[in-house]
Amino acid sequence: MNYPTELIKEAKQRMNNRPVEGFVAGQGSLEPKIMFVGEAPGKNEVENHIPFSGQAGKELMTCLEKLSLTRADVYITSAVRSRPYSTVERVNKRTKKEEVVHPNRTPTKAEVFAHAPILDYEIATIKPELIATLGNIGLQRLLGKDYTVSKNHGQLYVGPILELNKQKTHYEWSKDTYRLLPLFHPAAIFYNRSLTPLIEHDWETLEALIHDTKKGNSE
Repeated sequence: MNYPTELIKEAKQRMNNRPVEGFVAGQGSLEPKIMFVGEAPGKNEVENHIPFSGQAGKELMTCLEKLSLTRADVYITSAVRSRPYSTVERVNKRTKKEEVVHPNRTPTKAEVFAHAPILDYEIATIKPELIATLGNIGLQRLLGKDYTVSKNHGQLYVGPILELNKQKTHYEWSKDTYRLLPLFHPAAIFYNRSLTPLIEHDWETLEALIHDTKKGNSE
């Protein structure tokens, strides 16, 4: 998506020199069957500017294929559009020398808030009929801290979502109603294979919702 120049400039200013790098725009259809909201881009995404293009992205594409969907059918974005990183000093196991690395990290609430105008703009522009959040960061950005993936995954939410107020000082509930399905982050399966049945069931729920949307549009 092409964002207004002022919106990108504002997001960078709101980041206030936080430890993040790059800027990866959301991509996909502007009339998607579903809008995915993830966490933040990683190193791969910052390098190639393609959302969900790393290992988690491969898992996401596999899930989409099972629903007979491709990137061209959906819109993919995140709560934060820059890569949050940490600075770690360690000893390289191979060379035995000290080194400094900058691994990915979870974005802070302040970083999510700083990029909130970007996600608000995307949702207002696309007006998605169905939103699927991938992991807790995207879910809590839109529904608040009372919602968690472990508790709410696979349960359709219908109602307002959180967006910035006009003064951009805090979140408030939208006047519009949205349909939102919380999903586990695609990377979750790498850390806990026992989640596989739950993840598969949630994607079956998503498939049914997409079909219901198609049916509703044709009536």
